Amino acid sequence: MSRSDLPGALYTAAQSRALDRTAIEQFAVPGFRLMQRAGHAAFAELLGRWPGVRSLTIVCGTGNNGGDGLIMAGLAWQQGIQVQLLVLAEDYVDRLQGEALDAWRWADAVGVQLQCWRPGMELAGEVLVDALLGTGISGEVSGEAAELITHINRSHRPVLSVDIPSGLCSDTGAVLGVAVRADMTVTFIALKQGLLTHAGVDHCGELKFDGLLLPDEVYEEISPSAFRTDRDDLAKLLPPRRRSSHKGLFGHVLVIGGDYGMGGAALMAAEAAARSGAGLVSLATRPEHVTAALTRAPEVMASGVNSGQDLQPLLERPDVLVVGPGLGQSAWADQLLQKALASGKPLVLDADALNLLQQRQHLQAGRHDWVLTPHPGEAARLLGQETAQVQQNRFDAVRELQQQLGGTIVLKGAGSLSFDGDGMHLCSAGNPGMACGGMGDVLSGIIGALRAQRLSAIDAARAGVYVHARAADLCALEQGERGLLATDLITRVRRVLSGFD
Repeated sequence: MSRSDLPGALYTAAQSRALDRTAIEQFAVPGFRLMQRAGHAAFAELLGRWPGVRSLTIVCGTGNNGGDGLIMAGLAWQQGIQVQLLVLAEDYVDRLQGEALDAWRWADAVGVQLQCWRPGMELAGEVLVDALLGTGISGEVSGEAAELITHINRSHRPVLSVDIPSGLCSDTGAVLGVAVRADMTVTFIALKQGLLTHAGVDHCGELKFDGLLLPDEVYEEISPSAFRTDRDDLAKLLPPRRRSSHKGLFGHVLVIGGDYGMGGAALMAAEAAARSGAGLVSLATRPEHVTAALTRAPEVMASGVNSGQDLQPLLERPDVLVVGPGLGQSAWADQLLQKALASGKPLVLDADALNLLQQRQHLQAGRHDWVLTPHPGEAARLLGQETAQVQQNRFDAVRELQQQLGGTIVLKGAGSLSFDGDGMHLCSAGNPGMACGGMGDVLSGIIGALRAQRLSAIDAARAGVYVHARAADLCALEQGERGLLATDLITRVRRVLSGFD
């Protein structure tokens, strides 16, 4: 699912409504004109995706979302497409207000007829249009609305959702009881942050955006809730290197990890750091892993350490420490982590380093020189919550982690979030092939290398997450998602960082 043509600014539902009001009240854009534009935009996308469609079932609610669907119904009827227009109440028209009522009067005038849906009623259209519930819902969907959404999902017909799949929370991406699984979602005015994370990525299908020709000045009135990182951001953060460059300009990364049976994790992180442009990369690991490391990546300076005392002299030269890949939770691991924490160096902490932080109370709230990269399970342990609670509102979870621990937090998963207390950044790249072991190790190495190249913690985090995800997308384009390995990303990282993707 490509996200390359989406805007960079993300908004909550309340902010989206504020943009709509600003356009109407301050810039004299008629509300019904915006509704007409939305209906036309969604209908055009529908015909572009399903050009031979001969019949539609359009399910409309009573809000502005339903009004958009009524415009689509009228447009389809005018073009000779059979329209089954379904609503949930016999007194549907009596419940309509404002622009939605205007939309019904227009659709009725062109000949559209509506039916009240009842359980068991056949959905006759070749394509279904979901204009049932918009961004204003609160609480779980229930009653006939829930039954209809379930019926839509079981129909196995292609579905276009208008603005947002009904039943999906536009702020968090959580499913409110039940939600439509769309093949395409056309969203308007503001790109809703919940469409790009958690369950939103499973429910919105192909995502399209239309600003409905709002003046740029409208967007100057409302600050976004988050920003989507893309290749343009990467180009700004990593300008071309000077011809006179030397390795001393691009930092020294030390990766610390690789306990017995997990040496590969630390090596993947070190190799990823080298491929991400660090001037020098060192590896501190179990002595038994040094030979394999030198064989796999001779560019990495590998040292065997049996204790924290052995690690101490290796901490003097590096600019950034990456701690956690394959670290384990033994006494050896604890000693190495304590030495790293005491070094005063910028840190990237992943995997077992995070678990040790939580279990052995090494938490040093207020540190501003570390990047923590938990997946939802690790985040839940750090917060004392259940994983499902973290996933239900990933934005709140990453804010709470940052408030408690300081620094920069990367909450991994679909729609990974990076937050440093000021800017919230979301990565919409990536694919399900990344659901395999070792991916986090590669990410930590990338972030460590970017941090060593003098990027701020938040810029290293958000850029690293994007590079990692985009490299995975290149792999998937070449050979598919299933069977993707973490090591497959490492050579593609170089392509992404060089702008060859």
